[in-house]
Amino acid sequence: MSNHSLRQAAISDNHSVVLIADIIELNQASRMSDRPNRLQESVTPPSPRPEPEGGPPEAALMRRFARLDQPVRFLKGVGPKMAERLARKDLTTIEDLLYFLPRRYEDRRNLKPLGQIVAGRRETVVGKVVRSGLTSSGYRHQFEVTLKDDSGTMTVRWIRGRFAYLHGIFRVGVTVILTGDVRSVSSGLEMIHPDFETLDGDDEKDRLPFSRIVPVYSETEGLPQKTIRRIMGGLVVSHADDLVSPIPAPVCRRQRLMDMPEAVRRVHFPDHDEEMDDLNGMRSAARRRIVFDEFFFFQLGMALRYRENVTEPGCPLDTRGPMLKRFFEALPFRMTPAQERVWSEIAHDLDRSSPMNRLLQGDVGSGKTVVALAALVTACQNGFQAALMAPTEVLAAQHHRTIRRWLQPLGIEAELLTGSLTARERQSVYGGMQRGAIPVAVGTQALIQASVSFHRLGLIVIDEQHRFGVLQRGSLRGKGRHPHVLVMTATPIPRTLAMTLYGDLDVSIIDGLPPGKKPILTRVLTEGQRSSAYRAIRQEVEQGRQVFIVYPLVQESEVLDLKDASRMADHLKAEVFPDCAVGLIHGRMTGTEKGGVMERFSKGEIQILVATSVIEVGIDVPRASLMVIEHAERFGLSQLHQLRGRVGRSEIASACLLMVGKGATLTARRRLRIMAESNDGFRIAEEDLAIRGPGEFMGTRQSGIPDFRVAHLVRDMDILQAAKEEAFRVVSEDPTLTHPRHGALRRVLFRRWEGRLQLARTA
Repeated sequence: MSNHSLRQAAISDNHSVVLIADIIELNQASRMSDRPNRLQESVTPPSPRPEPEGGPPEAALMRRFARLDQPVRFLKGVGPKMAERLARKDLTTIEDLLYFLPRRYEDRRNLKPLGQIVAGRRETVVGKVVRSGLTSSGYRHQFEVTLKDDSGTMTVRWIRGRFAYLHGIFRVGVTVILTGDVRSVSSGLEMIHPDFETLDGDDEKDRLPFSRIVPVYSETEGLPQKTIRRIMGGLVVSHADDLVSPIPAPVCRRQRLMDMPEAVRRVHFPDHDEEMDDLNGMRSAARRRIVFDEFFFFQLGMALRYRENVTEPGCPLDTRGPMLKRFFEALPFRMTPAQERVWSEIAHDLDRSSPMNRLLQGDVGSGKTVVALAALVTACQNGFQAALMAPTEVLAAQHHRTIRRWLQPLGIEAELLTGSLTARERQSVYGGMQRGAIPVAVGTQALIQASVSFHRLGLIVIDEQHRFGVLQRGSLRGKGRHPHVLVMTATPIPRTLAMTLYGDLDVSIIDGLPPGKKPILTRVLTEGQRSSAYRAIRQEVEQGRQVFIVYPLVQESEVLDLKDASRMADHLKAEVFPDCAVGLIHGRMTGTEKGGVMERFSKGEIQILVATSVIEVGIDVPRASLMVIEHAERFGLSQLHQLRGRVGRSEIASACLLMVGKGATLTARRRLRIMAESNDGFRIAEEDLAIRGPGEFMGTRQSGIPDFRVAHLVRDMDILQAAKEEAFRVVSEDPTLTHPRHGALRRVLFRRWEGRLQLARTA
């Protein structure tokens, strides 16, 4: 019995209902039949013509791009008002909408008689409306429908919505299909606000089959699921074949990738026999194809940048000179095996005729600075200048002090360039750098200003690289002629993020700590244990040590019930520790003010330093032995690990107290237990990434993380690895993608990267 016949039967006999047995028989028959079901007919166009080797010609490619770039308002059934609603989700073009994938799926393949549905389950049922209209419950109106079939009845209610619209839909005698959560009430079983579809009416041509796997999209105000599905149903028919993803055929065969248009059709409207676990687990073959596409083109760009790095000419540096030998001999400690291994990797890079491009990772206190200093000395002893860029003035000033302490005995001078310098001081530094009189320049982003130039820049060191963004280091590189580049981070980066953000760099990891370095004891305390925290603070101060107390806010918030640094500094100074020297530092201070506070703290003039997360990276005060973090649940795990790393920088036993606010959730408290259990920054980073996601983990605006539409760096790690291997393999075989078979591949790559690749375009 066809769907059309089913509808006609319902229309012709107002005194009978559609037989459930007929519908169930129809479902079973559709699974067994070789004929495609109506959904497949509605979203599957004729088989596409095979693409020529290298993809479609450029003119055809440009036409497809133009169609994909069309505003959504020109789609049939959308219009200006609906386009405005879609724009709230950044869905402005046809291509945006094609990649607006379902967030989950519902299995509506099995229709049940009303007499067999079970409370507590999400069910799909069919029946005839026998009663409908407004009812009252207290002062509230609601719309109520009674549905009936041969096996029983069920009540359906809407407690809000457009009641006049519902009254027009649920007319007595109309046959409807509903999907919703069933619940038990005193009068029987009911659904509230179910999804619905009528089986009567004149809109058959616009209706998608109901008995199927149904996509569920992210909520969009003013756009019900039914409307989005209708739009998507027409969209995949009219525009799926415009999608271009000319991944080479050998890659598609090795990775068993389906055709891209087919993948988009199936991810929006899955085949009848798809496994629900695969669909809702984001493991379907269609979604894998789309994820692979995103990763592949990003990694292809990274592979080309890496190839460009290793083939461009550089200045080899002698790493066996007397100045470097004196530097190592002057160290008051022996480098760890991990430090020696990493220095060997860096020295090998510096010796080459192509510039170094290396990421140096190391946990807090692992000894990255010493390795970086050795690289600075190498550049200077070869007659080149070096630049070190840090994200904050406080950290830049600390690096400047460290460099001067270690390098001045070797005759190497260093100058500091930050935004806090006076105009006269800046001009003096500019002149020294331009003449080559300043061997090492240390600074913040002031180093990348257009007015800054170097006489002979040979080495760049960028600390806490992720604070600048993945492309920003190019501005500093442009100050020299193919200088060597070393980027460092004390924020351990999980492997998937490192592959994504730094796929164009070689990676070194200092995975050992100096001998004798003691782990930092970490405890989680509640508000009721505050007196214990205050006793620990006083005990440290009485022993001549220093303490950090960190708050998430600078000033009191009218919205958040959190303690703030400014108010609590006054409170602690006046009422809790009146006999102690209490200082305050936060990000709203000028560079000069922050520098003054840190200098006093370093000299021991401040015993308790109240701070915000401005002290998160790089602050080195050996006598600081206790870190107290208020409202610790407000910080990410990696940020907490960085803050904890501000203590324990000497042989003194150190501790970190994580104070939990009253409103902290159970999940937040469990997360903090990881901090108490581990001092391993890499394990903590993996946990943090899994909990918060890549954007929040790195800080989306500054991180340089690509805005993947579908791919997820944690969930899809295996696909990322496969895509990287395939992309680098393609570039190794065709380093400039100029082979005719890669014509469309190259054009699509430039479209995806939007000019971020510095490659020569060829006709």
